Amino acid sequence: MIELINLSWIMALLAMVTIYFVPANTKASITKIAVFSNSIVTSYLAILALIGQTTNFIFAGGNLLGDVLIRIDGLSAWFILIINFTCITGVLYGSEYLKAYTNTAKKLNLHWILFVLFQLSMVWVCMIQHGLAFLIVWEIMSLSSVLLVIFDHNNPKIIKAGINYLIQMHLSIVFLTIGFIWLYFQTGSFSFEAFATYFATNSNVGLFIVFFVGFGLKAGFIPLHSGLLQGDPAAPSHIAGIMSGVLVKLGIYGIIRVASFLVNDYLLLGEIILTVSVLTGLFGILNAAVHRNLKKMLAYCTIENIGTIGVGIGIGLIGLGNNSPILYYLGFGGALMHVLNHSLLKSLLFFSAGSVSQHTNTSDMEKLGGLIKQMPRTGIVFLIAAIGICGLPPFNGFISEFLIYTGLIEGIKLSNSNEMILLSVSLAGMSVIGGLSILTFTKTFGTVFLGNARKTFIIEPKEVATKMLIPQYIIILMILSVALFPQFYLQLIGIVISSLSQTSISVLPVEFATYISILQHISMYSILFYCTVLFFWGIRALVLKEKTKVIDTTWQNGYSASTAKMQYTGKSFSKSLSKMFNFIVIERKHYEELKAGEIFPKTRKHASHYHDFFEFRFIHVITNQLIYAANYFKFFQNGRIQSYVLYGIVFILTIFILTVFNIAI
Repeated sequence: MIELINLSWIMALLAMVTIYFVPANTKASITKIAVFSNSIVTSYLAILALIGQTTNFIFAGGNLLGDVLIRIDGLSAWFILIINFTCITGVLYGSEYLKAYTNTAKKLNLHWILFVLFQLSMVWVCMIQHGLAFLIVWEIMSLSSVLLVIFDHNNPKIIKAGINYLIQMHLSIVFLTIGFIWLYFQTGSFSFEAFATYFATNSNVGLFIVFFVGFGLKAGFIPLHSGLLQGDPAAPSHIAGIMSGVLVKLGIYGIIRVASFLVNDYLLLGEIILTVSVLTGLFGILNAAVHRNLKKMLAYCTIENIGTIGVGIGIGLIGLGNNSPILYYLGFGGALMHVLNHSLLKSLLFFSAGSVSQHTNTSDMEKLGGLIKQMPRTGIVFLIAAIGICGLPPFNGFISEFLIYTGLIEGIKLSNSNEMILLSVSLAGMSVIGGLSILTFTKTFGTVFLGNARKTFIIEPKEVATKMLIPQYIIILMILSVALFPQFYLQLIGIVISSLSQTSISVLPVEFATYISILQHISMYSILFYCTVLFFWGIRALVLKEKTKVIDTTWQNGYSASTAKMQYTGKSFSKSLSKMFNFIVIERKHYEELKAGEIFPKTRKHASHYHDFFEFRFIHVITNQLIYAANYFKFFQNGRIQSYVLYGIVFILTIFILTVFNIAI
């Protein structure tokens, strides 16, 4: 086993060196080989962990780190498999996606080297059980992701987004560092086992909250989500799919890992996480519903789904506090299942959105429309992912959301009055989130793919190459496997959850098996639904085979002189919602009103855009005050060489005087 783990990083290192020297048209192929090879090796170890063969070995870290424990247990294995699958589909899609860029030999060098390093670091984050080593690998992962985000670094907006994302990721590092230093001073160890030692003799709340903030910055819980909003829309689509699909989930991994060592305060921490998660979900989906930039909408949708996963974690902790095995399994089981489902669905959505933006040169929904005619396969792929992420059967999103909803209902039945109120409100919040998800993706799919084109493109959009569609088809097959055979995945999750706790609650409850049986029946009906749809589609195809197809404009309510601008837009679709929640979704308009007596008004333009509530109300206020204060000192940097020479003389004289009086040595 040690040999295989060493082999994974050695292969990655060799691939990174090789990528630098091979011709530009070969770099993607070397990256594919490296990603596939590393995935095979680490996935093999992960599969062994899921069947009970945990991998453990000690890595000698020298005087700085000491002995570093490397472990692949059930929780690590679950995330490693998800990371590897998403990276494989990402590199297959990305190798074709980047062909549209020209004169990028140096960019491709750095990009593909970083891609290999990115995958390796994410996998090793899941394996390392030592605080200092974990922080080093976490930093490598964060830096590589930032550099992947700014692939198109000639664009100032991309650079600005990359810097903002970098700052947010390093705030995460700050809190994680504080947490591990706190742990070391209390226990004298950086090992993850020190969590159990600390939690056994101290209050669990303080240290856990520090780590929750650190990992929450990566995951995207509000108000710690702004880094995610900067990174995903700016990154190339295959990188955005991986970041939204698995990178943010490593924040979830960290939260669950720390939670697995908790000894007390389950109820309080569960209630805190549940409250924050429901608010995160509502905030994310409200903003997703009103935004008209396709990638920005998907980024907010990720925040909503992180909230859904957090609800599952909160239910699981409440289950531990109430000594309820069924709540424990439904909560953590739903969270882990949604980690898988969201990684599949969101990577698929970003890939299809990338196909749209690349062939239309825009992500603005208000400039798109009718693309189902030019890009039918991409449209169908996006529709499948949209239905799945809304939690509707017969796709996989329904499976995990069913577990989480059931956990809330079971919690209401088993809890006391205070918890019952919180769980009931959370259930109502989740229902609102589900409804708004349907509104969001109805708006998005209708605006982008249906109706007529809102803009005439110089180059007519066309379907993407088959090589870009193949990884998306692979994801769809995985989605269908989860939807049709959920019992297989839920049994694996049962193994993972059983290894998280050493108490008697870790024994799989009979009720959990009952819910698996219910989902099996739902899957059978889903298969019947698929067969029925295919049957009628086949009949329709036979009937229309000999018919002449006539393509005409969309029904125009009897008025044939209408224009594309008279269609519903994404803004008009969600306008009522944005007005209702204008205290959260802040809209700013730019329009010069008509003046009194202006008989012949000049041509005017109207523009509006939405601000993120936390960025607008808090982050921008703080940064503007810092800039305002810094402007008082800008006279120091006046561009005069004489001034800079004077600064040097003053500094030297100051040091000399301080040295003479023994103030400075």
